Amino acid sequence: MPYYRYQNSNYLRPSLFGGFRYFPPVIKYLLIANVAIFLLADFISMFRIEGLPLAPLVNYIFALYPLGEGFHVWQLVTYMFMHGGFMHLFMNMFALWMFGMQLENDWGSRKFLTYYLMCGIGAGLSNLLIGPIFGSAGPTVGASGAIYGVLLAFGMLYPDTPIFIYFLLPIRAKYFVIFYILIEVYAGVTGTADGVAHFAHLGGAAVGFVYLMVDRKRLPFKNVWSRAKQRLAHSEYAVHTHRDVSDANYYELHNDEDGVSQQQIDEILDKISQHGYQSLTEDEKKILFAASKKLN
Repeated sequence: MPYYRYQNSNYLRPSLFGGFRYFPPVIKYLLIANVAIFLLADFISMFRIEGLPLAPLVNYIFALYPLGEGFHVWQLVTYMFMHGGFMHLFMNMFALWMFGMQLENDWGSRKFLTYYLMCGIGAGLSNLLIGPIFGSAGPTVGASGAIYGVLLAFGMLYPDTPIFIYFLLPIRAKYFVIFYILIEVYAGVTGTADGVAHFAHLGGAAVGFVYLMVDRKRLPFKNVWSRAKQRLAHSEYAVHTHRDVSDANYYELHNDEDGVSQQQIDEILDKISQHGYQSLTEDEKKILFAASKKLN
């Protein structure tokens, strides 16, 4: 692929003659599915059964309702394919195509679909569990939560790619994402712009962030946990050594202890670090005790 340069940063431009696709499979089928379901729901809403319109029934079955007020498990998936109007659908699908095609081309279709659905389901759960704390809850529709996950991934993986606001003003992707996340946090906490599921947006972004950190093996506190395990192993070794040394008999030590190699001692210490002092055999304890006597 050819390169563009943007303020001392390189980024890949899609090539018409390479492997890059402007409509990779998952995005293509998501676009088709969302548009088709929107048109079908709009068509069904024209009909009535015994004088009752079908539109409320369709929403009741497939929209994401609050817990205890019509919620069903399948709604965590179906609500992503429901939209409240043409502009709602258009903006979500445009963002999915704009930010998602690079991800799917780089990740592959299966990984991208997994990520998209996880973000959407996580957004729904966030809206169910956290949203009611800050405001009134109601039926939720739209793919916006999953789209925010896609937006976050784009900002994290291609941070210096320029995004043209209103097709005129360039801004780096990382700043664009940060700006939108901060707006959602403010609106969600203050309860402004009622009727918008801000915590669904934030939940989708949060799930996306965790997924990417796990995928890139950059989990927070991972090093802290490793150091804690090592300290625990060393402290356990010290406690067991102090307790078991008093039980050792001098006549159990043989004169062939000088034949113990440093490699054997290192292997024993590694075993303690991984499995604890209690995992040592009696012979290994004797070797370790003999080595400690030499040091003293």
